[in-house]
Amino acid sequence: MTTPTTTSLPSTTTSTATPYCTTAVPGKYGYVPPDACNSNYSYSPSFGAAITFSVLFGFVTIAQITQAISYRKGFCWVMIMACTWEFISFVTRAIGSHDQQKLSYAFASQILFLLAPLWLNAYAYMTAGRMIYTFHPAKKVYGIKAISIGKYFVWLDIFSFLVQGTGGSMLSPGSSADSMKIGKNVYMTGVGIQELFIVLFTGLIVRFHIEYSRMLKSGTAQSPGNQRWKWLTYALYACLVLITVRIIFRLVEFSAGVEISNPLPYHEIYALILDAFPMVLAMTILTVIHPGMVLKGPESEFPSRKERRAEKKAKKAEKKAQKEEKKMAKKGLGQNTKYDRTQTSNDHLVTEDVELGNTAGHNNRYYPGGN
Repeated sequence: MTTPTTTSLPSTTTSTATPYCTTAVPGKYGYVPPDACNSNYSYSPSFGAAITFSVLFGFVTIAQITQAISYRKGFCWVMIMACTWEFISFVTRAIGSHDQQKLSYAFASQILFLLAPLWLNAYAYMTAGRMIYTFHPAKKVYGIKAISIGKYFVWLDIFSFLVQGTGGSMLSPGSSADSMKIGKNVYMTGVGIQELFIVLFTGLIVRFHIEYSRMLKSGTAQSPGNQRWKWLTYALYACLVLITVRIIFRLVEFSAGVEISNPLPYHEIYALILDAFPMVLAMTILTVIHPGMVLKGPESEFPSRKERRAEKKAKKAEKKAQKEEKKMAKKGLGQNTKYDRTQTSNDHLVTEDVELGNTAGHNNRYYPGGN
């Protein structure tokens, strides 16, 4: 049952009240139609589905924490954040499904659900950078250093995160129609930027895959002794494909508008199958084929800032020493050249005297008594 609420719009020709929206009387668990003024959800969230995904993401979160400690991989905190955000998103959705008039539950669930995949994206970038650093002899692809690959793409991911976060916050329940429209466009821009970075990054992984495979066949690269590096490479491919599926869904969903005529935002099943499921599958893949299983030894981790600074100082000192050696070599070469020129001139004079028969050496040789 709904109670009509009207808003009078000022007019110079009529005083008729124009209905703006309706305030519905909440039903079971606080449900109201999506077009009601007091609606916080585009659908009635399923408690069972929310619990199921909460359990799935909860298991993956626990597994990731355990593996991060076991393999001693500090950068895995990024993946733990992705899993945790998804887990909290569905926990709040489960709670909110029984209290749908509570705005905080709806907002927290939606914003975390929209932004959690960006953590997964960053984790893929960081893993690939370390894999290239560990296995590629040159420690770079397309001239880009392995250390820089993760750094550059993570910062690009942060930029995408900020754009999507801005748009996602404007899509919060209770926002005006104009705010929702702007938020939709901003969020779609952020998602499009994210996909562009994924395409570029995929090109780097493919290049590494091809180059390292060729090096192993030709014997120019040391064999890791197993094929686990390939497993991790394929796992990253799968992860990026699943993220892309999710991005395409979001682009199609928002590009069609948020009107009731667009079924995607108003049926929870689409978001569960094309967003939640790809994410839990990607996280499961990177749990089964964890980077810690492949990236082992001191070469599997980037040097610390102190180590990089010490290395830079050592290189500068080495270059300075080489310059000093070159300077000393030039000075020594100049002195030797001067000496050689003098000696050559003297030898030339002696040669001329001998040929003329006027040298002391010549006279002493043929006339031992001398003059």
